[in-house]
This record gives sequence, structure tokens and C-alpha cells, in this order.
Amino acid sequence: MRVQCVMLASLFVGLVKATGRARNGLVKSEMSKPINPFRCFNSSPEVIRLAVMLYVRFPLSLRNVEDLLSERGVDVCHETVRFWWNRFGPVFEAEIRRRRVNHMRGFRHWRWHLDEVYVKINGKTHFLWRAVDHEGEILESFVTKKRNKSAALKFLKKALKRHGQANKIVTDGLRSYPAAMRQVGNLDRREMGQWLNNRVENSHLPFRRRERAMLRFRQMKTLQKFVSVHASFHNHFNSERHLVDRQTFKLRRSAAWAEWQSISA
Repeated sequence: MRVQCVMLASLFVGLVKATGRARNGLVKSEMSKPINPFRCFNSSPEVIRLAVMLYVRFPLSLRNVEDLLSERGVDVCHETVRFWWNRFGPVFEAEIRRRRVNHMRGFRHWRWHLDEVYVKINGKTHFLWRAVDHEGEILESFVTKKRNKSAALKFLKKALKRHGQANKIVTDGLRSYPAAMRQVGNLDRREMGQWLNNRVENSHLPFRRRERAMLRFRQMKTLQKFVSVHASFHNHFNSERHLVDRQTFKLRRSAAWAEWQSISA
């Protein structure tokens, strides 16, 4: 009788351990799966992607996006569009940036173009720093309250940490650039000249059009979030239609749309 009790007890302990291992394996497998960002929303992911893309990519207001969705049979409020872009805009931006940065690591950075522009927030002047590569790809966008050496140093360190070194760095005549580059150790790679920085100057135009449609910004963190999201969306959908023929442009546009549908799927 005692032997049977011992055998039953050992069998029970084995079953408990096996159940525990099975539960641990199930938990690990669930943790390894990517979390669906749309799991708590009744609207379909396609509608949310479309609303966020329309608002960020084109110079439209929240009510313009609401009207466009209503014409497509989707009844949502403009405040819903605002919530969607604040919730999912950074999610889409992070995924687009991760894919593009991983893809660009295999290519050499020939030349960077750095520039800064004035941005008004509640009547106060802030500065938007931007780094663009030789093909017009927006590498980094950074918002600061000042335009001194400390701000330029933070901007340079952030860009270098994410994208590595460039062979040449084109800047304007701002003295904060050579001071920061001297501390970083790449002052010998600096270039400066008339019309050399037109590529980054032109990269501000899509943001300026979007800024006017949004009636400017009210908080610095909102500006930083939007310029980061807008830059990633611009890079993703920029097919360089003025440089290629119609057939190549259509292929690039189809590839961009196919990749967009797979983001956070």
C-alpha cells in the first residue's frame, strides 16, 4: 500500500512538472509572436492605414480626411482620425525606418546635407534640423529650442549613431556646425559652398506645405513626432517620378504600396 502511494505521488509530481513545462513553452511561444497593434480596435487595419496615410502624406486637414473616407463609405469622426494618427503614426514610422535603415546599411553614404529651418510654436521660434543623403533620403529630423553648438552636437550624434559615417558632409555657414564636428572628429569631411546645399533646402518644401495645412504646431513634442513620421512616409512613397520614365515610376509606386500593406499586418 505504501509503495502504491509513493508511486502515485511521484506520478502526480511528474504530471505537475510536465504541465508547468507545457505552460512555460506556451507562454514563450506567445511572447515570441509580434503583438497586433490593431487588436483593441473595431475598425479594420486597412481603414486605419488609409486614414493615417492620407493625413500624414498629403496636405489635408482632419475634416478633409473624414470627408474622403465618407466618400468611400467609411463613417468616422475627425477626432477618430486624430486619435489614429497619434496612436499608429509612430508605429508605422518605426517599422518603415527599421526596414530602410537595415536596407541602407549595405550602401556607402557618399554625402550628407545638413540644414536647419525656423518653426514657430505658439509664437516662439524653434529650429528643425535635418540631414539628407545624396539621393534626397531624409535621414534624421531633430527639433530644438536653440541653434547653438550643443543643439548641433546632439543632432550630429543622433544621426551618426543611427546611420554611421559619411564621406562628405555639406553644411551652410552656421558656426555651430564646425564647432560640433570638431568635437565629433569629422571636421575634415565638411564641405560648404554656394548652391551645394540645395538638396536639403528642397527637402523642407513638403513639410512646409503640410505645416500650413495643419495651421502650425502648439507643442514641441508634437512637432518632433510629426516631422519624424512625415519624413518616414515621404521616404517610403517618394518614387522620384521626375527622374525616371513612366513605366519605372509605376513599378516603384506598386512596390511602395505592396510594402505599405504589409506594415504591421
